[in-house]
Amino acid sequence: MSQPSLTQDRPLFGMGMMLVYCAVAPMIDAFAKLAASEHPVGQITAARFLVQGALLLPIALVLRQNLVANWRDAGLIFLRGILTLAATFAFVWAVSIMPLADALAITFVEPFIILFLGWALFGEEVGPRRIIAAIVGFLGVLLVVRPGLLAFGPAALLPLAAGFFFACYMLVTRALRRYQPVALQASTAVAALSVALPLLLLFDGSGPDILGGALDPVMPKGIMWLWLAGVGVAATLSHQGLTLALRLAPSATLAPLAYLELAFSTLVGFVVFGDFPAPMVWLGIVVIVAAGLYLIHRERVNLRKPALPGDPTAL
Repeated sequence: MSQPSLTQDRPLFGMGMMLVYCAVAPMIDAFAKLAASEHPVGQITAARFLVQGALLLPIALVLRQNLVANWRDAGLIFLRGILTLAATFAFVWAVSIMPLADALAITFVEPFIILFLGWALFGEEVGPRRIIAAIVGFLGVLLVVRPGLLAFGPAALLPLAAGFFFACYMLVTRALRRYQPVALQASTAVAALSVALPLLLLFDGSGPDILGGALDPVMPKGIMWLWLAGVGVAATLSHQGLTLALRLAPSATLAPLAYLELAFSTLVGFVVFGDFPAPMVWLGIVVIVAAGLYLIHRERVNLRKPALPGDPTAL
């Protein structure tokens, strides 16, 4: 009997990789929050992609993986790099101010944004049940945002921006699925750095007047080198785990596990920073997770049973 290939469904291993992602991804935010005590958001964001590129680009070249096949894909990879750069910048800025779990909970608006963009841009059919679930989920996000606005001001809206950019990033990624994960992440890091590094050079010495000094880099000292490197290492490991999980198991199987990231983020935030979500935030998290799980349930129903023509209840 032949051995299964890496791309065949191996759901248990795929679920294990998804758990690795959920456990490691909050460390990106923790390292970023630690580094933010002395370094601007732009520098932390650039460090993430610099380490990611340094780790993955040599591997992709040694394995002779194709980084880009044509000009169209080059444009999509560059757009993917811009979107993940913007999402990372917004979220790192958010966690430098807010508790980890609060910021992450708000970014879980992303599935609802993808639902809307899929309908608005690609004409994907969206039935009333999923519309209602998306509205309920967004109300849950507002429950989390409201205390944040009172405590942190407009900075509480930064995770919303991160969720929007990441939703767009996921839509662009759909068009690049034929690339190997290591090659795609390496080329995306190069694309992001092609924008981030010139900006840091341009605004070096600009002081606090430009975006509060968010693009004015500072020479790392002591343990700050570890925190900056940790952002990139954690991002590389977690996203490779996520990519591998999606290759080994159906997305419908993995999607509910994504919400475990909230649990790990809450744990990391409490252990490292002493943060714990307020009761109103917990209520918002419960609403967001419930609405998201319902969307996943409806997606599974649609995959199992073809919709009849003109039957909106199937959506």
